Amino acid sequence: MRHRQSGRQLNRNSSHRKANRRLAFDRTRDRGVVTKLFNELGPRYEARPGGYLRILKCGFRTGDNAPMAIVELVDRPVEDDTASEE
Repeated sequence: MRHRQSGRQLNRNSSHRKANRRLAFDRTRDRGVVTKLFNELGPRYEARPGGYLRILKCGFRTGDNAPMAIVELVDRPVEDDTASEE
């Protein structure tokens, strides 16, 4: 999913209407993505007014010189590595 669509899809989760779920499925065509979008990500970003994504430009790809970027969610949960060592 492109980053422009990602922010819009997260914004649609603020109102849990069936029409919004259908629009998200129309854009992604993946039931698992839509389920995660509405069940996990929607409640997490419900109070946030916008700015869901962080886009970090990371240079150009060798070969065709296409611009590359890392796109990540702003308030993503951080996995704790110390808990797995114990």
